[in-house]
Formats: sequence, C-alpha cells, structure tokens
Amino acid sequence: MIEPIGRMFLGTTSRVIITTILSVAIAMSGVRRLGAFDIVFDPTNYGQNLLTAARALEQINNQVRSLENQTQSLLNQAKHLASLPTSVVGQLSSNINQMNGLINQAKNISFDVQTTQQDFQRLYPRQYAAAISSDKMVQDATARWDNSYDGLKQSLTVQSAIVSGLDQDGQTLRTLMANSSAAVGSLQAQQSGNELLALQIKQSLQTQALLATQARADTLRAAEQQASSAAAKERFTRFIGDGHSYTSGK
Repeated sequence: MIEPIGRMFLGTTSRVIITTILSVAIAMSGVRRLGAFDIVFDPTNYGQNLLTAARALEQINNQVRSLENQTQSLLNQAKHLASLPTSVVGQLSSNINQMNGLINQAKNISFDVQTTQQDFQRLYPRQYAAAISSDKMVQDATARWDNSYDGLKQSLTVQSAIVSGLDQDGQTLRTLMANSSAAVGSLQAQQSGNELLALQIKQSLQTQALLATQARADTLRAAEQQASSAAAKERFTRFIGDGHSYTSGK
C-alpha cells in the first residue's frame, strides 16, 4: 500500500514542477509579445524573479527527495515487520504431545512419584516374611513380570515413534532453512531462528523420553530379579524348615 501512495505523491509533485516551469516560459513569452506595445522590460526584476523561481524549484526537488527517502524507509520497516508465510510450531507441538501420550501410557509402575514408591514397596520387597503365603508370592512374581514386560514394550514403542519421525524432522529442518534463507526482514529471520530452536528442543525432549523409558525398563528388570531372589530364598527356607530332623515318638 505504501508504494502506490509514494507513486501518487511523486506524480503530483512532478505536475507541480512542470506547472512552475511552464509559468516561467509563459511569462517570458508574454514579455516578448507585450514588447510590441512598448512595455518597458526590466532585466533586473526579471532576473530576480527567475532566480526566485529557480530557488523555489530547488526547494521542491529537495522536498521530493526527502519524501522519497521517507517512503523507502517505510517500505523497509514494512519488510522488517512481515512475518513468515508458514510455521511449523503446530507440527512440533503435535509431535511433543504425541510423545507425552506414549509416556503417560505406562502401566502399573508409572512415572508418578508417590504411586511408584507405594507400588515398588509392595511388589519388590527386600525380603518376604514368613507370614506371607506362597500364593501371595506367586501373585507378586506375576505382577513383577507384567511390569517388566510393559516397561520393555513402552521403551520399544517410544524408540519406534522417534525413528519414524526422523524423516519428518529432516523435512522440517529443510523447510526452516529455506525460510531462514528467504527471510526479507528481521522479524522473519528471528522467527526462523526461533523455530529452528523449537525443533532442537523437541528432539531433546524425545531423547529424554527415550532415556526415561529405557531406564524404567532396565530398572524394572533389575528389581524383578532382586525380588525373585528374595522370594526364592524364602521358599528355600520353608522347604528346609528349622534344620531339625523328624523323629517319631516312642
């Protein structure tokens, strides 16, 4: 919109300049015609008027150049305020939400601190008391196996989601680099830089999610082995008894 206004103003100014020049020419022609009627020509007054017109014309030219500079400045400001035609923020947010959804699918031993502590103390004891029944130890062993299985499954799911998104990340990176190279102003350049940083943060969050799920799977597996050893020790103690042989009464 600024460019049409600038062109309209410049066209108006040009007409003013042309009108001034024509007025001077008409005045000179009129003097020659009036000479036939013996009108006295004052060269000093004429020179002064011509000098005044030249100064006025120079002033107008200066004003035109000043307005041209202002117009160009406004055009440059408009470029710096132009935003990117496209954005990948929505796509990156969707990917992060998808990863969070996969993490929240953790079953049994979840990522909640309080719940994890309670379930761990219940299913992974350091040792089993003699009052615990064999059926209860079997149930706990089954629950621990389920937890380990779920941990490994979740870790593999997160890994698959990250690997399947590598091609999409590559395409996103190419798009952002193209936007950065084609940026016409400071705002577009800043937006491109921010979106490149958002892509990097998104990939960092994916790495953290992968490490968390992998560590959870490893921890559950190690805890299962420890609890199974405690249960086996208690079953062995019950099988051996108190160490005294049985003797029949006589």
